[in-house]
Amino acid sequence: MAFATDQYHLLDFGKGRKLERFGTHVLDRPSVVAKGKPKSHPDRWSAATARYDRTGSDQGEWRPVAALDQSWSIKHESVIFQLKGSPFGHVGVFPEQAHNWDWITRQIALANRPLKILNLFAYTGGSTLAAAQAGAEVVHVDAAQNMIARAKSNAELSGLADAPIRWIIEDALRFAKREVKRGKRYDAVIFDPPSYGHGPTGQVWRLTTRIKPLLRACGELTGGQLAFVLLTCHTPGYGESELRSLLAESLVTGSPEAIRCGPLMLTANDSRTLQSGMFARWSSTH
Repeated sequence: MAFATDQYHLLDFGKGRKLERFGTHVLDRPSVVAKGKPKSHPDRWSAATARYDRTGSDQGEWRPVAALDQSWSIKHESVIFQLKGSPFGHVGVFPEQAHNWDWITRQIALANRPLKILNLFAYTGGSTLAAAQAGAEVVHVDAAQNMIARAKSNAELSGLADAPIRWIIEDALRFAKREVKRGKRYDAVIFDPPSYGHGPTGQVWRLTTRIKPLLRACGELTGGQLAFVLLTCHTPGYGESELRSLLAESLVTGSPEAIRCGPLMLTANDSRTLQSGMFARWSSTH
């Protein structure tokens, strides 16, 4: 289920930008996939709470500068996200993931057994909190200490402070390999890897070179007991066939056609859709 429209709504997009309402704030941000012309009157765009523009290859600034000094919150079902503008143009939630959170909840219910889930590149905790609320034990891994802090805060706001969640600040591949050596086992894995990034001690993450070793390590961690896997990706060149092949080679046994793939979509006021990445997922319950 998507966010309720009073919590998040894609208002308009076009000419490389998107206009979104996050609760009480309307934000104007770049989007490389926002093609065509905006449908709203320019006055609607100029009335945004804040506009983000890039000033470098990966950073930028919000204007008015003070518009996002204070945090605010939105919710999906009963999970609450505390939001705040970052120098990278993010606010603390990726709304296109909402359907995946619902899918995770269903898979936990269908499994009919206790599940231990590994959530890598876990950001501010959307998938983690959906899984914990559904009754799973979760190991939440992210390389950024500030994102772990945000995820913990979201857990507290959502009434999940005492849920069985282990919070780990670590490079995903390094952590997965260490868990293999320790003989740890998991029932499900969730991935949302960036194209490029850094670990907590400066390790360089490049999806093109590190995703296959990571998936192989997770295949060892889940071998023989995999209940489900969810991989989402925002890297150009990684479409349906590439994501299906990655999972089929490393984690999923049986027919690759059992791996469901598709776009992560947001729907605007006028029913136009904006693609925000791809997903690949598999479940033992199909």
